[in-house]
Amino acid sequence: MPELRVAFLSNFTINGLSEIIKVKSHQESVWIDHYNAPYNQYAQEIIDPASGLYRQNPDLIFLLLDAESFLGEFFSFPYRYSIEQRKEFVTEKIKEIGRLLTILQERTKAKIVINDFLVPAYSSRGIIESKQEWGLTESIYRINEALRDICKNNNRLFTFPLNSFCAHRIPNPLADPKIMYLTDMKISLDGFIGLASEYMSYIYPLTSKNKKCLVLDLDNTLWGGVVGEEGKDGIKLGPDKEGRVFLDFQKSILELFERGVILAINSKNNYEDAMEVIRGHKYMVLREDHFACIKVNWQDKATNLKEIAAELDIGLDSLIFIDDDKTNRALVRELIPEVTVIDLPEDVSLYPSTIKNLKQFNLFHLTEEDLKRGKMYVDQKKRSLLESETTDLNAFIKQLHIKVTIRPADDSTLDRITQLTKKTNQFNLTTKRYKEEEMQELSKSADCRIESIMVEDRFGDYGLTGAAIIKKDLEDKCWHLDTFLLSCRVLGKNVEFALMDHIIKKAKKEGVEKIKGYFIPTKKNKPAENFLGDCGFMISKEDEEKKEYTFDLNKDFTKEILVDVQEWKS
Repeated sequence: MPELRVAFLSNFTINGLSEIIKVKSHQESVWIDHYNAPYNQYAQEIIDPASGLYRQNPDLIFLLLDAESFLGEFFSFPYRYSIEQRKEFVTEKIKEIGRLLTILQERTKAKIVINDFLVPAYSSRGIIESKQEWGLTESIYRINEALRDICKNNNRLFTFPLNSFCAHRIPNPLADPKIMYLTDMKISLDGFIGLASEYMSYIYPLTSKNKKCLVLDLDNTLWGGVVGEEGKDGIKLGPDKEGRVFLDFQKSILELFERGVILAINSKNNYEDAMEVIRGHKYMVLREDHFACIKVNWQDKATNLKEIAAELDIGLDSLIFIDDDKTNRALVRELIPEVTVIDLPEDVSLYPSTIKNLKQFNLFHLTEEDLKRGKMYVDQKKRSLLESETTDLNAFIKQLHIKVTIRPADDSTLDRITQLTKKTNQFNLTTKRYKEEEMQELSKSADCRIESIMVEDRFGDYGLTGAAIIKKDLEDKCWHLDTFLLSCRVLGKNVEFALMDHIIKKAKKEGVEKIKGYFIPTKKNKPAENFLGDCGFMISKEDEEKKEYTFDLNKDFTKEILVDVQEWKS
């Protein structure tokens, strides 16, 4: 079970929040070790290098500040100050937050989430508050905008929209006034439950618990009614009052597809009836080419889900399943507990918000490959069809017209390479996981070389799908393959040999005498077990935990390269 150290800093009472997050995380098989800073001691905790905050060495920090406490007298009497004084005061408060965030980054390697400030509904200026230059409302909006600017281009800083959360959450998450005055709780316990659910958005990607694929039922899920009984033109789908909710539901799902979520169908239905709607209904937003896998048959839903995961070559724990039928949901929960099952509400008007409230697809960075992932898996379906029609593997590879570009890592690719080290399991020789900060340090080291590989073929672009991290021992004239990994999407297409050939050629050019590679077995990386031997590496050491291989660079690399290899031109 992954363990995560999480710290909470605040200038008001947040008792209960950390415990709620701990329970929610445990339900996702994540163990939380939490640290709650003493009441209203956030600044002292950040400034003091010996504080409990730094002794915990957190992976994730949540900073919640209440505007009234943070702004002091200015919050209650902003118009005692001149416009210039208000502007100067707010500017200094922004700098104060910036300094604290800088210290946190210098003294920890944590991801830091700072909540923006609640904008009060009341103003002593009444209906002309919106006309006040650097008034209270405008001042808080400016602070919030500054927070977003500070965090925008920083991989470790994130702004959580607490103001928006409190404005739109039903029921209202703010604490009852009596409780607020007695305990200085600004948010109710029910509000903390909702806030904890939002905070899980940061915990999923930090612990690699985020999901890849959304699997959908059809009847009474993507449209209203049963197509086998009512026909294509009888189902509820369109801009009318009964069909609009399903139209909006599909639009929300399409938004997920366009940010890289893989889509699949799992439906008990007549295939021809279902495909007639998907291909021909006037208001169908999600079409056949949006789905990487379509299972429309009379098998049970659990069997279909297993086949979907196998065909997409992803784990069952990467799937989220949505079905209106309680029996199907219970069956999947019972037979495949790895799959996350979402309960659709009885009220269909809440369907779109169900999609918008999914937190499991969140990522800290959206790379080009992430954005294209849904389409990439659809393209893979076309490749699989070609492969099924071709009996010779080498002939199949040649028919794909694969082009690979091998490029050194730079700032534009490090996020994706880091992501690959965290997620790639099957073809990963050492399965070493790296954080963004660690990858940045490696990229700057003269004793390290990081290569990446980009792949495309006649059906589409796979994106950046592989990487190698090489640590140089100049004294011994040896390169060590610290990491060598490849996405399963391009596995078995000769790409892995093209990357190794490139590394061997570069090593020879730099006068290296040998390359050492390592295979550390896991439950999932069996496909990589024989790779080094297939490349001509010889076993030099072996124990239960690791095999060490050596390639003598006096030898030639003899593996045939069937793909078109291109050098990167920046």
